[in-house]
Amino acid sequence: MIAIVDYEMGNVGSIRRMLKKAGADSVLTHDPTELAKSSKLILPGVGAFDAGIERLQKGGLRDVLDELVLIRKKPVLGICLGMQLLLQKSEEGSRDGLGWISGEVKKFHFGENSDKLKVPHMGWNHVKPESDAPLFAALNESSRFYFVHSYFAAPADDSDVAATCSYGSEFCCALEKNNIFGAQFHPEKSHRYGLQFMENFVRV
Repeated sequence: MIAIVDYEMGNVGSIRRMLKKAGADSVLTHDPTELAKSSKLILPGVGAFDAGIERLQKGGLRDVLDELVLIRKKPVLGICLGMQLLLQKSEEGSRDGLGWISGEVKKFHFGENSDKLKVPHMGWNHVKPESDAPLFAALNESSRFYFVHSYFAAPADDSDVAATCSYGSEFCCALEKNNIFGAQFHPEKSHRYGLQFMENFVRV
C-alpha cells in the first residue's frame, strides 16, 4: 500500500488513478499509523511553498515524515510542490523546507528571453534522465512530461539530480537521494511516460 500524504494541498485523484494503473493500491491519509504501515509515501502538492510547510506542521506531519523518511528510510516521492518542499528553502517564501535534500528552490528569471518565455512554465516538455536514475528506467530523452510551475529545484549537490529539462536554460526537474525522490512535472498527467515513471516508483 502506498500512502499519499493528505495535507490538503492539491487534488490527488489523478495520482490515485495512475497508481492503480501502475498496479498499486493507495490510501490518502494524514494518520501516522497508516503512514507508518505503508510501503512507500507520496507527497503531492499544488500551491505556495510556505503554505505547504505550514500545513504539514499544523497537521503534526513534519516530525512523522522525518521519522519515516530519514530514520526508517521509507521511499518517498515528492510531486510538484511536494518536490520543492524536500529542499531547505525557497525564493517563494521565508519558511524552512523539509531539508531532506540540500539546496533551494528558485524562480525562473529569463532576462533578455523574458518576452519569449512565459512564467509559469506550462505544458509538455522533454526530460533528460541520468543514465542510472531508477525512476526513469525504460525512459529516455524522447520522453515528455507535463509541467506547471514557476519555481524549480536547485540542489547543492549535482549527484542529487535525477533528470533535467530545458526552459530558457537547463534546470533540475527530478531529484534522487537514497530513498528520496522528486518530480517537478506531474507524472499523473503525463500519459504513458508518467505511467512508466509511476510503475518504476512502485517497483523501487
